[in-house]
Amino acid sequence: MSVSPQYFEQLFEHDEDPWAFRTRWYEQRKRDLTLACLPRQYYTRIFEPACANGELSAALAERTEALLCQDLNARAVDLARQRLAALPQASVVQGHLPGDWPGGAFDLIVLSEIGYYLAPCQWLQVIEQAVASLAPDGALLACHWLHPIDGCAQDGRQVHALLEQRLPLYRAVRHEEADFLLELWCCQPCAVDLQEPCR
Repeated sequence: MSVSPQYFEQLFEHDEDPWAFRTRWYEQRKRDLTLACLPRQYYTRIFEPACANGELSAALAERTEALLCQDLNARAVDLARQRLAALPQASVVQGHLPGDWPGGAFDLIVLSEIGYYLAPCQWLQVIEQAVASLAPDGALLACHWLHPIDGCAQDGRQVHALLEQRLPLYRAVRHEEADFLLELWCCQPCAVDLQEPCR
């Protein structure tokens, strides 16, 4: 990781919501857009690294049989576990990428606000791991802030440029605003699934 773990320890030391995921309209709207970009109502297994305090995780958990969340920071893991306590299909583990990539296949991987905290070589490894872990009908969603972040080796545009260069997938969605870029990539050409899921 190009950014020190102490960076995140300092963020969470005095604030349970250092990016204001719970309170900012910007973050709520971005979450809504993220969820609206997903072409399927329901996924079998989702992986969300860098889950922070679990605000996006709670919404993802409503659309899956099994959600695996991960974060580098122990305090963030505790907060996410509290946030997801009423959702038994969700689990949260501590770990960092690329070293702690989980086993098994996922039909959705959500890489939100994580790429620029990794060195380019680490991000490329994450991309390779994600591709190898996707189910045959799987999808990868990436969303990143476009402005420079102090101490980060890349910005969001560079993060997504590497995705475009290295992902052997079909881009189904590209949504760019002044502040962030949101893209969805699928293993197969995909359209919105109009079938109601059987649960």
